[in-house]
Amino acid sequence: MKLQERDKKHLWHPLKQHQTHPESLAIVKAKGCILTDENGNEYIDAISSWYTCMFGHCNDFIIDKVHAQMQQLDQVMFSDFTHEPAIKLSENLIKILPKNQNRIFFNDNGSTAVEAGIKMALQYYFNLDEKRSTFIAFENGFHGDTFGAMSVSGLSVYNGPFEDFLMKVERIPTPNGKNQQEILAKLKEYTVNYKVAGFIYEPIIQGAAGMKIHDANGLNEILNFFKTNNILTIADEVMTGFGKTGSNFASDFIETKPDIICLSKALTGGLVPLAITSCTEKIYEAFLSNEMAKGFFHCHTYSANPIACTAANAAIELLQTNEIQQNIKEISVSHKKFEEHISKHPKVKTTRSQGVIFALDLDTKMARYGSLRDKLLAFFMERGVFLRPLGNTIYIQVPYVITKKELQKVYKTIEESLEIV
Repeated sequence: MKLQERDKKHLWHPLKQHQTHPESLAIVKAKGCILTDENGNEYIDAISSWYTCMFGHCNDFIIDKVHAQMQQLDQVMFSDFTHEPAIKLSENLIKILPKNQNRIFFNDNGSTAVEAGIKMALQYYFNLDEKRSTFIAFENGFHGDTFGAMSVSGLSVYNGPFEDFLMKVERIPTPNGKNQQEILAKLKEYTVNYKVAGFIYEPIIQGAAGMKIHDANGLNEILNFFKTNNILTIADEVMTGFGKTGSNFASDFIETKPDIICLSKALTGGLVPLAITSCTEKIYEAFLSNEMAKGFFHCHTYSANPIACTAANAAIELLQTNEIQQNIKEISVSHKKFEEHISKHPKVKTTRSQGVIFALDLDTKMARYGSLRDKLLAFFMERGVFLRPLGNTIYIQVPYVITKKELQKVYKTIEESLEIV
């Protein structure tokens, strides 16, 4: 029996309505930018499997490092012990993170990295005998599926059944260069009327919202407002981190740095799960006390797993090579050229690109998970390209190792797809 058929018996897939979409494509092999299904069909992974495998699937350099680590230390609890891969990873991260970051806390995935960041902010004020309970976030932001992360997210398609159980969050629009006074007025209102613990944001690019890019200068002014008002800021760099925007982190493009940063996805090059919540020394010091209860009682069983830390160290080493940095620049230039070309198409409403990320909005209304979206997805897969539209947004986030030929095929497939819209 085919894997695709066996899958239906017991498995429950995420972000899927099994009643109307019972099939799941069985992938048996992945290498570089290519996914291979059980029938031998190949697909260019043009979104790096949800922005994780940025150095290509089954990267030999990462695998070799992990293979060696597996034979020495596989797993040890991180509450009472430490180890070289975790220490090395903290050192490697601090070298490339914004300069105000100094402490590294381990999690399992992007949602839990955000969850830890939210709890850090709440307990930071609690430990200082100042109870705060409200967060501010951007409209249409997405930060994960655990309850705290879901609370600060603004996409109702994910949150609908849980709205009555979420934390108190006030929302502001993303800065576009024209709405700054409106945003600042809202911020002044919120800080007067609520005890605000923190502001969480996706710097520069909102991923799940459709790769929407916002104004860096406006964001910087927003961050300055919070800093002036002693409100912590949390940058969700789960999607944007590790080179995708053309710099190590999207926060590099903003003068005012966040107090807390959430990282995952490309952290390990997509090989194994791992996440980080980093913070300033000031935040860390607020948890130091003779009172045990003022410590940060948040833990994951696989925190700082040595194998995952080793994969992350290898990925960071690759990121800093001249080859990968040059590839990122070349992909960015290529995206700009494609953007200039495709933006003139009558069925394209808007386009944008940043680093290895490119997105276009179709000049048509369509449901996020509707029939036209399904039609486009099928069109891409039939032509050997894995792209996953977000409503009327078609986006690319390719691995850094994609060949010019593969990238041109991605562009060509997108352009051809416009004929069926």
